[in-house]
Amino acid sequence: MVQITRNGWRWRVASGLLAVGSLIAPASAVAQLGAPTSSSSSSSIPSPYQISTPQQGGSGFQGSVVEDKPTEGVLPLSLDDAIQRGLKHNLGYILSAENTTNVNGSRLQELQDLLPTVKAKGEVSVQQVNLAAEGLRIPGFPTIIGPYGFTDIRASLDWSLVNIASLRNYLAAKHNFQSSKLSVDDARDMVVLTVGNAYLLVIADKSRIDSAQAQVDTSKVSLDQAVANHQAGTAPLLDELRARVDYQTQQQTLISAQNAYEKDKIALARAIGLPLEQKFELSDQAPYAALDDVDPDTAVQHAIDTRSDLKATAEQVKSAEKARSAATAERYPTISFSGDYGDIGVNPANSHGTGNASGTLSVPVYEEGKLGGDARQAQAQLEIKRAQFSDLHGQISADVRDSILDIRSAQKQVEVSRSNVQLANEALSEAQQRYAAGVSDNLAVSQAQQSVAQANDQYVSSLYQHNIAKLSLARALGVAQKNYKSYVGGK
Repeated sequence: MVQITRNGWRWRVASGLLAVGSLIAPASAVAQLGAPTSSSSSSSIPSPYQISTPQQGGSGFQGSVVEDKPTEGVLPLSLDDAIQRGLKHNLGYILSAENTTNVNGSRLQELQDLLPTVKAKGEVSVQQVNLAAEGLRIPGFPTIIGPYGFTDIRASLDWSLVNIASLRNYLAAKHNFQSSKLSVDDARDMVVLTVGNAYLLVIADKSRIDSAQAQVDTSKVSLDQAVANHQAGTAPLLDELRARVDYQTQQQTLISAQNAYEKDKIALARAIGLPLEQKFELSDQAPYAALDDVDPDTAVQHAIDTRSDLKATAEQVKSAEKARSAATAERYPTISFSGDYGDIGVNPANSHGTGNASGTLSVPVYEEGKLGGDARQAQAQLEIKRAQFSDLHGQISADVRDSILDIRSAQKQVEVSRSNVQLANEALSEAQQRYAAGVSDNLAVSQAQQSVAQANDQYVSSLYQHNIAKLSLARALGVAQKNYKSYVGGK
């Protein structure tokens, strides 16, 4: 699990393991999003860019490769558009895909050890020798010999006919390649969760701005009323000062919310490869839609059957098993063949074919240091992969169950916070009426305004938490890329 902390709120997002080549690196909900972004003293919405995660090994899901040029005007950006851009430009996905190409290259290198190596060469040689320079002076024999030469056109073949260790190393490389392809699928789910989280956060920021602006407007009305009452002599200066402090406090909250909104828009653009100069506005909203009750045991089994990172780790275990058996096979004899055939002579018209062939049986007699060391290293790697597979199996179960608990908790918080907003607005209206009637001072109005602001902030936060919990469940189940719309919009 990954824990997000922002101003006292803590939010856990499901994490998995992203297989990279022959390594297994943790891949969190928003991998490598260590750069802090928007924060506000009054905000209770956790930012996805203040996440403490294990070392990611450069997976970089917070970055992107920018290829497009900014366009004129304001670009409408839907959630689907943002995710599709992320699947094309997100750095974490690109690195994962390129890693697959790299691992495939390693597989082909291992394959070559099992295939014959055929080479062809043509050689033309012209020589002239000065015997006198070599210290040879023979009476009646010329001191200069040549020029003379020869032509040699030849093909050679080298083939390791029996090499059990190379065969098993190739099988290990095949499993590594399959693991890297599965890791690409897992990276796509990670991109969906990363971009979806950033998109939902910007929606929440916009809601906070709207709420803060409403509070500024309400505070301005209260301030104008307090000023008028004080000038009319029906209210003390304290009421005006209190109302002015409330008004300026709400202005500060609005400024902070606007700053958070702009910074989180930048973070979203970075995740999807959108030029930072490009102006855009979100065209989708994430309304509250309760998710049908999910059975944890059924969901866990579905995740075990679906998660690409678990399948990738299983392939890593198989690769380590083959590598371990390859280390054992280093003790076995190997049989190889080498030969060549060509045509050699003064020139191609005056030449004759020549060739040779040889077979070699090689048996290791004493290499105990190397062979024993290779076997121990391979066994250690195998135990590491098995431990990682077992841990990931348990982590997936925890991810699913945690997400379901978070959804249930967030649904209750949405219901309670929605009721709180209604009650706080009623209390504010009552306090304003009492103050206007001269029954009380504006202390109750000030307190009621603070309650409304807090209730609205909690409501926005609970909506964000509910939607990101559903998106995290989709990731935990391994269906984020295919079914994110169903989870973000309800089910």
